[in-house]
Amino acid sequence: MNVSHASVHPVEDPPATEVLNPPRVRMDDIEGMPGTLLGLALRFFQFLFAAAALSVMASTSDFPSVTAFCYLVAATGLQSLWSLALASVDVYAIMVKRSLQNRRLVSLFAIGDGVTSTLTFAAACASAGITVLIDNDLNSCAQNHCVQFETSTALAFISWFAALPSFLFNFWSLASR
Repeated sequence: MNVSHASVHPVEDPPATEVLNPPRVRMDDIEGMPGTLLGLALRFFQFLFAAAALSVMASTSDFPSVTAFCYLVAATGLQSLWSLALASVDVYAIMVKRSLQNRRLVSLFAIGDGVTSTLTFAAACASAGITVLIDNDLNSCAQNHCVQFETSTALAFISWFAALPSFLFNFWSLASR
């Protein structure tokens, strides 16, 4: 019977080369997570739409008379500050090529994103309800700033829509550990 036999051939180690700064390999970073370009883009859009909703609502003279509109101003103000702070952390992480996958840091991001996105969504829903009441039920848009109210509410919903993926990515990263 003709059978081949396994033979072992010794292999020499490759010569050692010194690398001064080896590049960091970030296998766990998925686009959209903190410290990535898509994560930075999400933070930028969160900030942009929350700040726009805040400015449009604050530009009206009669928003303080309705509690839901005051709540929208407070929630979008908090959302814009949170998004701006985390966008600066993302810029730093991208510039120094640092991974933001620390468990405590990810849990802080997930809790903060969850709280701010929930507040923004609740404020946008409350403002939408009041806007529909003023526009459709009371038919008093002539005396009020309905266009600004509707625009600010829509911008708050868009800000929440941009904040939701950040929360989901952070929560998923936290849950998968």
